Amino acid sequence: MYTRQLLPDETALIPDPLKKTFDEYREAGYEIYLVGGGVRNLILGKVPENCDLTTNATPEQSLEVLKMHSPFCNNDFGTVSFNVMVKGIEELYEVTTYRSEKEYSDYRRPDNVSWGKTLDEDVTRRDFTINAIVIGIKNKRFELIDMVDGLMDFENGLIRAVGDPRIRFNEDALRMMRAIRFAAKLGFSIEEKTLIAMGEKAELLEKISKERVREEFLRILGSNYPADGVRLLVSTGLMDHFIPEVLEGRGVIQGGHHQLTVLDHMMEALQECPSTDPIVRFATFAHDIGKPRSQRFKCRKCAKMYRDLAEETTTCVNCGYTQPTKGMVTFYGHEVIGARMVKEITERLKFNRKQIEKIEILVRWHMFAYQPEMTDAAIRRLIRKVGKENINDMVMLRIADRKGSGAKTTSWRFLELQKRIGEQLFEPMEINDMVVNGRDVMEVLGVSPGPIIGKVLKELFDEVLEDTGKNDREYLLKRIVEMGN
Repeated sequence: MYTRQLLPDETALIPDPLKKTFDEYREAGYEIYLVGGGVRNLILGKVPENCDLTTNATPEQSLEVLKMHSPFCNNDFGTVSFNVMVKGIEELYEVTTYRSEKEYSDYRRPDNVSWGKTLDEDVTRRDFTINAIVIGIKNKRFELIDMVDGLMDFENGLIRAVGDPRIRFNEDALRMMRAIRFAAKLGFSIEEKTLIAMGEKAELLEKISKERVREEFLRILGSNYPADGVRLLVSTGLMDHFIPEVLEGRGVIQGGHHQLTVLDHMMEALQECPSTDPIVRFATFAHDIGKPRSQRFKCRKCAKMYRDLAEETTTCVNCGYTQPTKGMVTFYGHEVIGARMVKEITERLKFNRKQIEKIEILVRWHMFAYQPEMTDAAIRRLIRKVGKENINDMVMLRIADRKGSGAKTTSWRFLELQKRIGEQLFEPMEINDMVVNGRDVMEVLGVSPGPIIGKVLKELFDEVLEDTGKNDREYLLKRIVEMGN
């Protein structure tokens, strides 16, 4: 066991509400220790946030100790929660009683939880060594305590399971994704035995609820190194058990400027995505997911289409022309197929409706083409298809797609498109943007509410979308009169 007193600069990072919590428990005669992310923050020179603590006090005793904070017990595992204000920001602190756990029949939650009496019991049932380092108080000084060589693993950049990794993953199969999340967040590697055990136990992930898997996946996508996280999900076999469709792109060659297979390109695009939004990153990663199912080979001389080709060169049975197979590949309509696929995937993983629609839209329209001769009306129609609220995210996806293909971040054509989009963003895009409305239609035509109102407004808007100069009240009222004649 390794122990050391915190350095003065480390102690200075501990917020006053956390110091007060330590004092309250110690004055009541109980042990208490900071664990998990708060300890990691201190090691990294950051202020602990939304702290997790562990104590030998029972939940009932913790509720009494914390009664001035309006605490509440929010689960069956002895966790007492309360809110604190840290420099004007509300944070949630959670205190859990030492515990030991037995039997995990659902591979997620213990069947039996008993309160532990010692810190050692609590530490040895935790997931990873870097999460099993604790900070407490001894002789009125804050002290770091490491019983499982977590500090050494932290310094070496390793994610290692506490004890036997197979046992840890049998207890909670979601820990395998958590290992990848920590690695992707911190830029760490996963220790060899832990990594091997993840491959052996990957199928247990199917025992976990889709909602929990989704949340861990989004945390991986929102991490500092999302592409590395996805590569680990693929290499360990975990991806097979929640988004197997991704693996269809493995080894699928691409033509044109692409040098990578479909799957490798998807991961490179994710790595290059300038957005930090995990939903946008998901769409970026999945943007070409429909390519394997749309893959066809086309003879450049006679345009005959082939479904499957395996040789490096192919001689067309129709015209006898021989050419490299890679040069024949096409993926017509892959964005349409991909949009359907991501809708099925996100519904299966129980994303919310807004997230599903956004991902589907980004994948469906990521292939939009731009030509300088496009009219302003065509640019506005593009914006309408994608949605004003999504257009910037679509640009982020296209940048990632370009860089993930080995191209430059931008081009004169792409820059011109962005400029033109910016010019049109504040032009009328929806029926509600017109200077007339349904009430005007009813007054001019002398009709009651009914389908005719929507029909007239749609015809008016089609004109305005083509020529925004027609969004003039006098002109549109005149057009309503003409439509009524």
